Amino acid sequence: MAPDAVARRQEAVRAAVREGLLGAETPVLALLDVQGIRETARQLHAAFAGPSPVLHTFAVKAASLVPVLELLDEEQIGAEVASPGELALARAAGVPAARTVLDSPAKTPAELRDALETGVAVNADNPQELSRLDALVAERAAAGQTPGATLGLRINPQVGTGSIGAMSTATATSKFGVALRDEGAEQWIVDSFLARPWLTRLHSHTGSQGVPLELMAESVRVVFELAERINREAGRQQIDTVDIGGGLPVNFAGDETDPSFDTYARLLRRTVPGLFGGRYTVVTEFGRSLLAKQGFIAALVEYTKDSGGRRIAVTHAGAQVATRTAFAPEAWPLRVGAFDAKGAPKHTPDLVQDVAGPCCFAGDLVARERALPELAPGDVVALWDTGAYYFSTPFQYNSLPRPAVHGFRRDGDGGTRFSLVRAAQRIEEVVAESGAAQRGALTDGPAPGR
Repeated sequence: MAPDAVARRQEAVRAAVREGLLGAETPVLALLDVQGIRETARQLHAAFAGPSPVLHTFAVKAASLVPVLELLDEEQIGAEVASPGELALARAAGVPAARTVLDSPAKTPAELRDALETGVAVNADNPQELSRLDALVAERAAAGQTPGATLGLRINPQVGTGSIGAMSTATATSKFGVALRDEGAEQWIVDSFLARPWLTRLHSHTGSQGVPLELMAESVRVVFELAERINREAGRQQIDTVDIGGGLPVNFAGDETDPSFDTYARLLRRTVPGLFGGRYTVVTEFGRSLLAKQGFIAALVEYTKDSGGRRIAVTHAGAQVATRTAFAPEAWPLRVGAFDAKGAPKHTPDLVQDVAGPCCFAGDLVARERALPELAPGDVVALWDTGAYYFSTPFQYNSLPRPAVHGFRRDGDGGTRFSLVRAAQRIEEVVAESGAAQRGALTDGPAPGR
């Protein structure tokens, strides 16, 4: 992360406190660096520039916020969606079908029909889904129509696992895709393509955080070799697109962007040079690596206390906005910034302390035994690198409302200007979503035994 980006986020904290976006009435807030998002998108385009056409899509699950998708679409990055809801978000943001890819292991017939009718690309996950596409394509052919969308098949290359099993999708028993190395599977895949001229792309995704770049590149190499075999046996270039997924890991230990898109692209060019010679279109589906470092959570410290010789700072940011960190802290550690009540960085001597959230369970901690400037009530903590997956898909534990999300950018005078991305959820909305209008649904009528 460039020094200018660090300065932008520090000024954003100060400005949020000064303008009342963060305070006693709104003790937790999420912020997105608009300039940082644009710069990261352009770095991605530059890393993969070359003879081969490239379609970059953003994994919507990483930041399911319509203004974010709109911003990325403006930067020529489409949407990878995995549910009807995510597809609806992409459409609401104006992302065209030509830059939208539907991936999911559980697509319904209605979802598949909609994709074919609207031109959204589909990567089938398994043989049963492929059979559903057979029926839909035949139905369209009978009506004198083409398939209507680019169709492909997801392959599990079974290359191995990374350090976080739940994030590894190319294991021997992964729930995703057709397992390439199972007995008879590769021949079945080849035969399936030869029997379906409308099947024109291969898709693979190795995983994300904790997956080494070399494993990701090997997965791409295996799928590329499969594409080459299919094309040889077809006697033509039936496979014209290879979707390499996303999953570039994020450095949560510091501000440095390591690995970068450029590092990964150079490794791919060494490992799979034929993919970038111009014969194939390459599709990517990066998510976390585009947004994580461009967003953070800021929250007030409500109380401090000591327990068993340990200082604990109780804040308003916990499992509801940092779910993975609270439940799997070893896999998802976060850095914490300390600011005073005016939003200025604290420079007091460090003290080993826990940083806790507001949720009612003991594991609701975002940092354990962390050396930080001593926190006091009214101070502000910042959870860095949380622009993807954290506040965009909050966990409504204890019926805590969703925080507001604001974008920030510098104005012409060098100050910080905010724009609302998602309004804070009101308590009244929490009550309404919890069935308030259905009060009496379980109690109408005589009680049992009366």
